[in-house]
Amino acid sequence: MKRRNLVVAIALGMIGAHVPSYGAEPEVVKIGFAAPLTGPVARVGKDLQYGAQLALDEENAKNPTVDGKPVKFVLDVQDDQADPRFAIQAAQKLVDDGVVGVIGHYNSGCSIPASAVYHQADVAMITPGSTNPQLTKQGFKNVFRTMGHDGIGGVVAGHFVVEQMKAKRIGIIDDRTAFGQGLADAFEKGVKEANGNIVDREFTNDKAVDFRAVLTTLKSKNVDMIFFGGLDEQGAMLVKQMRSLGMQTQLFGAGALKSNAFLQIAGPAGEGTQDLEPGPALDKLPAAQDFGKRYKARFNQDVELYAPFAYDAALAMIKAIENANSLDRQKITDSLAKVTVTGITGKIAFDPYGDLIKPPYTLFQVQQGQWKSLRTVGGSGA
Repeated sequence: MKRRNLVVAIALGMIGAHVPSYGAEPEVVKIGFAAPLTGPVARVGKDLQYGAQLALDEENAKNPTVDGKPVKFVLDVQDDQADPRFAIQAAQKLVDDGVVGVIGHYNSGCSIPASAVYHQADVAMITPGSTNPQLTKQGFKNVFRTMGHDGIGGVVAGHFVVEQMKAKRIGIIDDRTAFGQGLADAFEKGVKEANGNIVDREFTNDKAVDFRAVLTTLKSKNVDMIFFGGLDEQGAMLVKQMRSLGMQTQLFGAGALKSNAFLQIAGPAGEGTQDLEPGPALDKLPAAQDFGKRYKARFNQDVELYAPFAYDAALAMIKAIENANSLDRQKITDSLAKVTVTGITGKIAFDPYGDLIKPPYTLFQVQQGQWKSLRTVGGSGA
């Protein structure tokens, strides 16, 4: 090669080495997701998955970068089957897949053991549905949640039925899960703080379909209010069997009954049922209504229950990654502890335990076959 051509070739090579790779493929950044995607509460798991996916889709449309390099956020989805054993396996799979953070799990009984796996791997997790207070009392700095926990919500519910609903003889049923029992414990605490009268506490399990024995016991004690610590489908069956036994007693829940499934199964028997849910009255918020439209356009179905909380969890995770300007797991966890973002459900910011600061709760009641919000207590604006 002639000297002039050699110089030109070297010069072109040097220029090429410094040309920015604007057309470079973005780096795939995996954010884990774990929830029940099969089994009785699979519809809730899919709802959560779609909420998180929508947040990632919308962020990817903005061509995000981390440390000056283009990235694409991808949801690594695992099914924990609402079973603690499978939850541990799902958590380990996500860690092995190299996720930088996790949205999940849904059931408290799954989130608590799974959180230990993430803790060992320095992976931040944000649950959009687990409300047992024990989850954030373990001392793990990597655990967060986007809704209020039962230690607050259950106590608020206990005060409410005594002070506002004037219940005189209260019965409690719980399903003996980490969620149901923990919620019932907090409710009982709230009732006692308000000087209410609990005449009996019964229990079932999360697979039961026949509640007539415990209902008959409660009926014999003339309860005027039954609090159920458990999930929506069982709550719907419970209220139907209450009516079949001639009980006019009102059913009250906290954080689990409000769903389309409850309305479909309970039917007219569910009229008047009340539920205190974490979060603001989404049916009255323009941002939530707009979210519902975007959600339906993307997935061709309506929001089932907790999709907005999963969306906000993903929003907070992405914001933490952007603020850290790094894909290092520990740096993301540290960033998440300081994150502040306005989501569909309101302001997302965490206290030193990873719990939501000033979480709101909204009371809903079944009226003419639909859940209607009655009032909101707490929240950042309170």
